[in-house]
Amino acid sequence: MENKVVKFGGSSLADAEQFRKVADIVKSDSRRKFVVPSAPGKRFSDDIKVTDMLYKCCELAGSGIDFTDDFQIIKDRYNGIISDLGVDISLDKEFDEIIAELKSRPAKDYAASRGEFLNGKVLAAYLGYNFVDAADVIVFDTKGRLLLDETIKAVRAGLRGLNNAVIPGFYGRTTEGIIRTFSRGGSDVTGSIIANAVNADIYENWTDVSGFLVADPRIVENPEAIETITYRELRELAYMGASVLHEDAIFPVRSAGIPINIRNTNRPEDKGTMIVSDDYDFSRESLGHTITGIAGKKGFSTINIEKAMMNNEIGFGMKVLNVLYSNGVSFEHMPSGIDTMSITVDSSKLEPVREKVLAEIRREVNPDHIEIEDGIAILAVVGRRMKNTRGTVARVFASMAHARINVKLIDQGSSELNVIIGVSENDLSEAIRRIYDMFINSEKV
Repeated sequence: MENKVVKFGGSSLADAEQFRKVADIVKSDSRRKFVVPSAPGKRFSDDIKVTDMLYKCCELAGSGIDFTDDFQIIKDRYNGIISDLGVDISLDKEFDEIIAELKSRPAKDYAASRGEFLNGKVLAAYLGYNFVDAADVIVFDTKGRLLLDETIKAVRAGLRGLNNAVIPGFYGRTTEGIIRTFSRGGSDVTGSIIANAVNADIYENWTDVSGFLVADPRIVENPEAIETITYRELRELAYMGASVLHEDAIFPVRSAGIPINIRNTNRPEDKGTMIVSDDYDFSRESLGHTITGIAGKKGFSTINIEKAMMNNEIGFGMKVLNVLYSNGVSFEHMPSGIDTMSITVDSSKLEPVREKVLAEIRREVNPDHIEIEDGIAILAVVGRRMKNTRGTVARVFASMAHARINVKLIDQGSSELNVIIGVSENDLSEAIRRIYDMFINSEKV
């Protein structure tokens, strides 16, 4: 029988009105059997997330300061939702247990997890679904690392015989019985794990945007949504910071071949973005745009090295990279010429060892010239159609030339899935806008 796992973010469950929207979505499709909620998010711009309020209570408790008034705000938030929904449930027992635990053992992971735990209780009661505590099915080792195989087994055992269930996101329990959480946004990961365990047909991730956008809306006005994107394309764009999904949420569903659908709780009629396997059959797909997305980020430096006859010196590149390795600096890209080499690195990682790296490179390879250029931004132009579309790279650089943007770095992978471009940080936003115009606006029918 078909089933869907649906995860709802904090903005989707911020108040009673949002709960009603979530319930309508879940009830509109009988296949939506397993629901993963986040803690209540912000109701308005200056609001405080419940998770942040719980962190504050934990901090106060750890300092021996009375947190009664702060915790009362949390209680009022949940009781307000319960009252507005008219659901027959009391969380008084749970509130007392949380207070007692924070007073005796004020652990941050435990405190943070209670937002999802309490929200799961309320949502299960409102939907009339079973409640399954994530602490009983999500398994971490003693160092807080997810034990995926053990977790899959525990989820299947915990959900056996249940037609539906609400499983709170974000947390689990170690093999020693201690509550642990994923990093921020970890409810995405919980949903992905549940989808794998129940062999879901689809994993729906409901948030406050109608899918994955071609470009950052803070840079490009009203960018188009991406209808379909492969996991590989998503990975390339997410690395550049363009993501509405926790990066660790991809593997459990990708390995099981389960597609993800990013949807908007406030606009359920929108199709959102489908994230599909790399071998997905696109033969029936409409032509669409040449590129899938554009993303970029700042904070890079380039180490530029020049030496005559560098290409004839065996081990030159290895020696340079060994210097970076020994100083704990990884490289992002390394385009090179006959007598030149440029290595792009994270500026924050380079800065503490900057002079040491320069001195060691001089000692190891004796370059004719070496310098570091800061203020570099890297952007990725990603698209599965690029490989079979002639002139794509030429169009990318034509858009740069028309805007008089100096390209400092060019790198294209062998898969031809993406083109990496380095520009000045001051030019990043304009570069993204120009590429968007070239490939999206100009290709509109």
